[in-house]
Amino acid sequence: MSIKKHSPLRWVPSAYFAMGMPFVVLNMVCVLMFKGLGIEDSQIALWTSVIMFPWTIKFLWSPFLEIFKTKKFFVVVTQLVSGVGFGLVALALHLPDFFAVSIALLAVIAMSGATHDIALDGLYMAELSKQDQAKYIGWQGAFYNLAKLVATGLLVYIAGVLIDHFRAGGATPQEAALPAWTVIMVACGAILVLLGLYHSKSLPSSAAPQSQPRSAGAVMGELWAVIRDFFTKKYIGWYILFIILYRLGEGFVMKIVPLFLKASRADGGLGLSEQQIGVFYGSFGAAAFVLGSLLAGYYISHLGLRKALFSLVCIFNLPFLVYTYFAWVQPESVLLIGSGIVVEYFGYGFGFVGLTLFMMQQVAPGKHQMAHYAFASGIMNLSVMMTGAVSGFLSDALGYKVFFIAVMAAVIPIFIMTRFIPFTYPDNAAPSAEK
Repeated sequence: MSIKKHSPLRWVPSAYFAMGMPFVVLNMVCVLMFKGLGIEDSQIALWTSVIMFPWTIKFLWSPFLEIFKTKKFFVVVTQLVSGVGFGLVALALHLPDFFAVSIALLAVIAMSGATHDIALDGLYMAELSKQDQAKYIGWQGAFYNLAKLVATGLLVYIAGVLIDHFRAGGATPQEAALPAWTVIMVACGAILVLLGLYHSKSLPSSAAPQSQPRSAGAVMGELWAVIRDFFTKKYIGWYILFIILYRLGEGFVMKIVPLFLKASRADGGLGLSEQQIGVFYGSFGAAAFVLGSLLAGYYISHLGLRKALFSLVCIFNLPFLVYTYFAWVQPESVLLIGSGIVVEYFGYGFGFVGLTLFMMQQVAPGKHQMAHYAFASGIMNLSVMMTGAVSGFLSDALGYKVFFIAVMAAVIPIFIMTRFIPFTYPDNAAPSAEK
């Protein structure tokens, strides 16, 4: 198949792969890295959650990217900045205060990554017709999730192989983890730098900067109008609470599950190696996520969102029951544990579609649909970030057994609320502008 100079196939897959890498590495891979380097669970969960904050508030500076340069400029620069940042993290791991320095560098990468997301989504919408946007949306999603597979699967697996190699030479687990994770951080940086250089040539940039750019004051006025209109929507208080509660349990366990899988059995964990976690997350888990997402789409299209919502919530929260069982029984069967991880990813893929569609169909519609969807997504990410930040302290205080029971109790309100949440717009109907 021939590909023209700026065919979407020349840049959409690689650019969205670059979008996924920083988010997944910061959110999941660094949790295992710091665990291997001897950092306490509470500190890992707290700081790897706090550094994700830019993805929550990125809508605040998105209008300002329209004033300066082009979208292509911001995409390329942020890929290079993130790549160099990961290289600096690799060096920082060897410092006495490596954790504090690494977190500071990862926060810079998070700011760069969030800005990259804004610019790339804007480029996608500006450069492609609506027909092409629909045509290449599958490539976009596939390569974003491929980044998750590469990061949590391949890179974590390679880290485990390197750790075993260094331990065979007589190093302690922590001593072996240091050079292994240094290699992984260098690899992350190299991937993003190479992608940045590639995209400096392959990305289209037909959309030039505005000939009469808006002033910062005008942009701030527009941002205030978007925020004001969001908070005056019908049922918005109920919708915000629903968004927060929907992912409440997931926010608590997101950082703790990898730590629980890695922790020794003496400490109440399952004692898995990095190789095992990499295989389960990067292969079977990724496949289960995709399958769950696809099935949920057909399921909702058949029943309608209102009828399907309660069952979506049930499946989304099923993994918490699985991990509660694992924490109490501590099974030794790798097959059983792997099946639990598959259930986790399937449930996440299946249930998350419900929240996404709810925000698109009930929260976002109106004059500022795209901005309000971004706002709702920011609130959702804030909920996950805040619960993730305290999850380590809770798991340390309660122990894994009681912690997972507490998470199950915390998700009870969303089951109740799902039965009574009001819908502004009917299912399967194109909503008109709000009155």
